[in-house]
Amino acid sequence: MPDLPTPQDDAEKALFSEYWDAVLSYAELCTTGPSAAAQLAHEAFARGVREIRAAETGTARGRRSARLPRLALLLTAVRTTAADWADTGQGDRLDPGLRQWLASEQAARYTGPPLTRPLALRGLRDLPQADAELLWLADVEALPLSVAARRLGLDPDTAAGELDRVRDQFRNRCHRAQLDSPTDAECRSYARLLDAVTRSPAADTPDDLTRHLASCPRCAEASSCLSTSPAGPAEALAEGVLGWGGPAYLERRRRAADARLDAPHTSGADHDDTSSERKVLARGGLLGTALLVSALALAVSLMPFGGDPAGERVAHPGAGERPASGPGVSLPPGTPEASSTTAATNPRPSAPRTGKPAPTRSSAAPPDKRDPEPEPQGTSSATSAPGATGSAGPAACRAEYDLVYQWPDGFQAEVTVVTHVPVDSWRVDFTFRDGQRIRQMWDAGVTQRDDHVTATAPHYNRSIPADGKIAFGFIGAWNGSNNPPTGFALNGRPCETVR
Repeated sequence: MPDLPTPQDDAEKALFSEYWDAVLSYAELCTTGPSAAAQLAHEAFARGVREIRAAETGTARGRRSARLPRLALLLTAVRTTAADWADTGQGDRLDPGLRQWLASEQAARYTGPPLTRPLALRGLRDLPQADAELLWLADVEALPLSVAARRLGLDPDTAAGELDRVRDQFRNRCHRAQLDSPTDAECRSYARLLDAVTRSPAADTPDDLTRHLASCPRCAEASSCLSTSPAGPAEALAEGVLGWGGPAYLERRRRAADARLDAPHTSGADHDDTSSERKVLARGGLLGTALLVSALALAVSLMPFGGDPAGERVAHPGAGERPASGPGVSLPPGTPEASSTTAATNPRPSAPRTGKPAPTRSSAAPPDKRDPEPEPQGTSSATSAPGATGSAGPAACRAEYDLVYQWPDGFQAEVTVVTHVPVDSWRVDFTFRDGQRIRQMWDAGVTQRDDHVTATAPHYNRSIPADGKIAFGFIGAWNGSNNPPTGFALNGRPCETVR
């Protein structure tokens, strides 16, 4: 394992003390083990420091005066260094999902024409430097606002108002970037409606806009960036700036913030008595539910392992695939956090056949085969539809499980549920029989506890009419056997299963 980086001066020491843990955390998501993570973080940190120095001294060619926040630059250096590994024969040390993403059209957006790059990335770059730093530290890193203000030399008493102003500016920059992007006539016709709907959280989303968001990756990306929910900027930034693993990184930073809240207070600059403020900032953005669709996931067409046990990239046609959406979380196997995680989506690989959604990074659960703890199967007013409050009588739904593709240690599958009654929100439960683990999911949030899986409605697809379809897909890991899951239920009511 490599030694820790050795800071060369006070500026590097400050960067190391403030940001090394974040860089290492993202590197752990990108690699297959602790040794590889430490090596990747070491190389990326050195690379990121060089980029920061070049940006601050104005020697970086093609850079605008408003650059990414320092930590965001260090994190993107992790992704860039990982791409170098993949190109120089070290891809076996990278997470398989990242290797797939690096070969995708989604990854190419970060080096393509500026107007095609993610809206959140463009919006963040368009902010003044101090504003961009505040937004990243407070919303993505979940630092207590007073701590973030001190780091940036701001008045803690006025920091809350500053953050509200910066969030509004970020939203405006993203909206302007959306209007500047090359789009078709249909997308342009929905741009102002999308702005109005997302600006007012209480506003109902028209059905035609909902359908458009479910099928248009760029407008879905805009809806995520324009969201005014408490977690909106954080999730849009994590996905839009990092690209791969953004939601998983965001969840890790929330957990780290929670750990700081629960730890005994010690003297120091990063401790104060504003515990209620820290709890709101640290917990307010948890990824408990999926947000608006993200085109960062929808636009991806990645390549599967294709049966290569080593997970090497193989080319195959990906045309006609339907993109996925929504934020997601994933933790690498072997990490303590991987036992029970709530997730949604991230950029995902393409299916081996057309017309199928490709996976996004989501959650991982331990591969043990203990009996699952009982999951609540009753419905509530928040999740049940009229007439769907009990389990007696005919099945209220029909579930179909489709194994799309399988390779030596993984598989892609889809679940389609037809509800016979309208639902305002939905939860689909099922149980694996052979210890399979969900690694990535799209079009639904996911929680896995042992063998039991619960998929929950994303923000953009909660209401389903009678005889309407609920569809989501996922990437899973298996060992030994890979039989279809059983016990499908919608909002606690058993479904008829179609084989």
